[in-house]
Amino acid sequence: MTAATAESQTVPQSPRLHQPKRAFIAAGEVLLGVLLVLAAVWCWQRGVEHHSYPVPDHEPLGATRYRGNWIGLAVALSTAAGVLVLDAVRQAVLATRSRRPEHDHEYDHDHEYPDEDFSPAHPAPAHPHQVAKPGVQQVTNNDV
Repeated sequence: MTAATAESQTVPQSPRLHQPKRAFIAAGEVLLGVLLVLAAVWCWQRGVEHHSYPVPDHEPLGATRYRGNWIGLAVALSTAAGVLVLDAVRQAVLATRSRRPEHDHEYDHDHEYPDEDFSPAHPAPAHPHQVAKPGVQQVTNNDV
C-alpha cells in the first residue's frame, strides 16, 4: 500500500472573482428584470376588471372581478424579476471585487494560534464532527 503525499494531491483552482464579463451578465439580468416587471403589470391589469351596473333612482352598483390566473402570473413574473435583480447585484459585486492576496507579508505571527485548543501541541480535529481526545495522538497526512 502506498501513502498519499501532499505533493501528489492537486487542489482544484477556485473560480476567479474579478471577471469583467459578469458585468454584462448583470446588465442583461437587470434588463430582463425590467421586462418581467412590465409583463407583470400588464398581467395584473388584465386580472382586475371593474364593472358598473345601473340601478334606477340610485347611483350605479360597482363590482370588481379578479381573475386569479392573470394575478398569479403577475406574482410569478414579479418574483422572477426580483430573483434576477438579486442575482444581478451578485454578478456586479463579483465583477468588481478582487481577491485578497494569498500571502500577507504583514501577518502578525504572535497571534498565529489565537485559540489555545488548536495549537501545534493540540492540533485541530481531522473532521468537524470528531473531538480531539486527550492523550491520543492524531495522525495527519504529514505523519505518513
